[in-house]
Amino acid sequence: MFFHWLERNPFFFAAGVSIVISFAGLIEIVPNFAKAAQPLIDMKPRTVLELAGKNVYMKDGCLTCHSQMVRPFKSETDRYGDYSLSGEYAYDRPFLWGSKRTGPDLHRIGNYRTTDWHENHMLAPAEIVPGSIMPAYKHQFTNLADIETAYAEAVTVKNAFHTPYGPEFKSTRAAWEAHKPKVLADAAAIAADMKNQDVKDAVAKGDVPEIVALIAYLNSLK
Repeated sequence: MFFHWLERNPFFFAAGVSIVISFAGLIEIVPNFAKAAQPLIDMKPRTVLELAGKNVYMKDGCLTCHSQMVRPFKSETDRYGDYSLSGEYAYDRPFLWGSKRTGPDLHRIGNYRTTDWHENHMLAPAEIVPGSIMPAYKHQFTNLADIETAYAEAVTVKNAFHTPYGPEFKSTRAAWEAHKPKVLADAAAIAADMKNQDVKDAVAKGDVPEIVALIAYLNSLK
């Protein structure tokens, strides 16, 4: 009787069908989305130096002209590499997908650009890429990256979102001082491949110029 009633009332029939399809869609789609958003196997959160570089990237507006999301089209994968997966952004807060490409997508740039290329490019973009309208970022060679705030960010996301940083990441001054040599060692590894002597000297005395942190971050985009 109920089905006969529905057949005589097309509005309620359509509404009922819509509700059933929507519910079934949620049951099928939501778990798949949740699974896809899980971190990829063997994926690790960014180091403190890379987090500091990400903050430089945001501060200097790189997101304005560069996306970080390779779309699943042949024209994209031929140019940039494998298309992006949602699980690759699991530890990014915020994620930097972007929506504008005045310059190329950067999500795989760590696979095909080197430290010295980034050094020269940030210093004089048009000399490296003829016709580039990107401005020079010479201030990054003298300004210092805020690595202490980057460490605090790592501790925060560990406590708030269970990001898998190690047990040594604690919100104490002693924990930061214990971790700082690791950050400086990472910075020294980047500076070793650079030519700018002022940057090398700064790292040698325990400072981290913004350019070093930024390059560490760009190198991690793979």
